Amino acid sequence: MNTRMRRAAVAVAATAMAASLAACGSAKEAGEKPKESGSAAAGGAIKIGLLLPENQTARYEKFDKPLFEKKVAELTGGKAEVVYANAKQDATTQNSQVDTMITNKVNVLVVDAVDSKAIAGSVKKAKEAGIPVVAYDRLAEGPIDAYTSFDNEEVGKVQGKALLEALGDKAGSGQIVMMNGSVTDPNAALFKKGAHSVLDGKVTIGKEYDTKEWKPENANTNMAGAVSALGKDKIVGVYSANDGMAGGIITALKAAGMDPLPPVTGQDAELAGVQRIVAGEQFMSVYKPYAPEAEAAAKMAVALAKGEKLDGVTTSKVDSPTTKGIASVLVPVVSLTKNNIKDTVIKDGVYTADEICTDKYAAACTTLGLK
Repeated sequence: MNTRMRRAAVAVAATAMAASLAACGSAKEAGEKPKESGSAAAGGAIKIGLLLPENQTARYEKFDKPLFEKKVAELTGGKAEVVYANAKQDATTQNSQVDTMITNKVNVLVVDAVDSKAIAGSVKKAKEAGIPVVAYDRLAEGPIDAYTSFDNEEVGKVQGKALLEALGDKAGSGQIVMMNGSVTDPNAALFKKGAHSVLDGKVTIGKEYDTKEWKPENANTNMAGAVSALGKDKIVGVYSANDGMAGGIITALKAAGMDPLPPVTGQDAELAGVQRIVAGEQFMSVYKPYAPEAEAAAKMAVALAKGEKLDGVTTSKVDSPTTKGIASVLVPVVSLTKNNIKDTVIKDGVYTADEICTDKYAAACTTLGLK
């Protein structure tokens, strides 16, 4: 991550939670006269709908929402309202939330889709109502106006390379288990594609799963089944697409009596995942600096709400199954291991050393020079 990005992430993350209170992010006040949808009048207040997919992964409530709200407030001088809803991993609920946003006449809609295909009809309804739509983190189908996320195929490559590094000479001596994400998430397919591009031909994949709803308990059940089918002595490593599932996987490995644990990958740099890395239970995670992603989404949303072009905001174009040449911003990622915790999540202000190094992890933190 470059110096400029680090400084930006530090400044944003340090004030994110305070900003979530200060930014205009509440539901519409009773009796408030609804504004017309589409672009806001010059200099007038704008209303932005923000729909996030679930709250099991810590990032959405702790980082994405407050960071987005803070940047919107900064860009508009506080003359904006962010109307927020979380679908809690239910695609039907999210479609209903889009309908509510249309009824509330938001000027622009930012959507992180639970199901990229299921949301397409709702995206079309929003567009028909004159409301531009920004796809956030996951590339939703339908007539999307803009998109921001990380280079998700690269995420899978980073995970795969890290697993090969951890395996070393053992890469060809046993089998690995691949725990991919949910089939309803287009990012999961890209993570899988990237990982396979690195791992295929270099390891034997004994079992591979697409994990329903990304749930750790489902990953735990899958991993227990893999151990039973393959034998614990045959498993040399585990590809886990994110940290939440890695936690469920590691619990299953421990329950099976695997000691030492094989290397396990992850993603999202969740606090629990970072602590497992410190403890030596999880080999790596993928650190994705949420501030640049949230800021890009905020810039897109404000510009679209004002009827402005995105030429000065976006940096590339991507294609979805339904829409070609979507104006986009793709943010780079970093492989997070015990060797660079201090130079990434601590330096960027995502976590403090005290948050990571609780009593349970104090000795390991001292060994790593984190305290």
